Amino acid sequence: MGVPGMSDIHTTQLDCGATLVVEPVPNVASVALSWLLPVGSATDPPEGDGIPAILSELIFRGAGGLNSRGHSDALDRLGVQRSSGVLTYHLRLGATLLGDRLSEALGLMTAMVREPALPADGLEAVRSLCLQSLDSLDDDPQHLVMLCLRQRHLPAPFNRHGYGCREVLEGCSIEAIREAWMSRCTPVGSIFSAAGAVDPDSLADQLDALLAGWSGEHREPVEQRPPLRGRAYIKQDTAQVHIGLGYDAPREADPRSMLERLAVGVLSGGTSARLFTEVRQKRSLCYSVGASFHAGRDSGLVALYVGTTPERADETLEVCLAEIERLQEGVREEELKRAVAGLKSHLIMRGESTPARAVAIGHDQFRLGRARSLDELAREVDAVTIDQLNAYLQSRVFGEFTVASIGKVELAVPAH
Repeated sequence: MGVPGMSDIHTTQLDCGATLVVEPVPNVASVALSWLLPVGSATDPPEGDGIPAILSELIFRGAGGLNSRGHSDALDRLGVQRSSGVLTYHLRLGATLLGDRLSEALGLMTAMVREPALPADGLEAVRSLCLQSLDSLDDDPQHLVMLCLRQRHLPAPFNRHGYGCREVLEGCSIEAIREAWMSRCTPVGSIFSAAGAVDPDSLADQLDALLAGWSGEHREPVEQRPPLRGRAYIKQDTAQVHIGLGYDAPREADPRSMLERLAVGVLSGGTSARLFTEVRQKRSLCYSVGASFHAGRDSGLVALYVGTTPERADETLEVCLAEIERLQEGVREEELKRAVAGLKSHLIMRGESTPARAVAIGHDQFRLGRARSLDELAREVDAVTIDQLNAYLQSRVFGEFTVASIGKVELAVPAH
């Protein structure tokens, strides 16, 4: 698979110590930016998290000497669509705009990092928004059960979900928020990525000028507590039972990560995949089922979700567990071909989106220490043979499963 017009990826270490990753895309007019800043949920102290959630909102309330309205209006005049989100290691700032307006917008974007207003009079409104987001999880049991699974399966503080805990959200002061930004938002540990109508050398020169003098000591979060694993159950008076199941998988840098990605494609890569066929079509046990592979820098996780009825919940979990374990018996050639086609189709669609590419190359830089082009990823997919995949699956040790569920009744099936 080739992606016409995709050029090489350029990686530069800026003078301040931050990393810049750029993928120019010919024949497009827009450019997408993604800035990973080392202020993720895992960077909060052991007693609780929540400050990054507040910062992800408060960071848009003025910067560079402009108040909230002035800064927002300036970005709007340039047509900058912006976003933010809390990840485990990072707070991510995103922006999409026309390439010929990038130079003007960069000053406004970098001011959010170097000179954020973080106004005291904006804290209560942001606090209210964060608490509403946290409370809304109770109304989305499918999302909640997967967050619960993650909290149970991963070690603290890497198991945090980014919404924050109520005590921290309600009690943190503007002084604590400002101190957290100043101490944690450092150039070392930051990754600025761009994809689209952008010149790598020009962008590097502009960022070197705008970020001159930015400094700080970067501290990596460390494990505070081993994972709980086992079972978690949240009682809710719902008509459905929502089940999340997780098990360990290779990290992104592991040579086996592509094998795992294709194995999960066989398990859950569409309506012809094993989970959908066996659990939904043949037995009509559920209305929704699917698994996904999350490969991080330090560890990996396969997470499965299934929604069913209370009467069929135990049987549904049993069949899902059986299908996971049946992978060790190997896959057929046609199953691998479908998984390869599905994965490459996803790569092509991602390649047509500059925001998706900006995010992807930034995450690659963090997880691997380098960014991969779509052509390189496609070659990795094509290089996997049926013998390699089956040899991997035959020796695959799934380890201890973690199960989380939400519903009227608790599951009785043991996690194998």
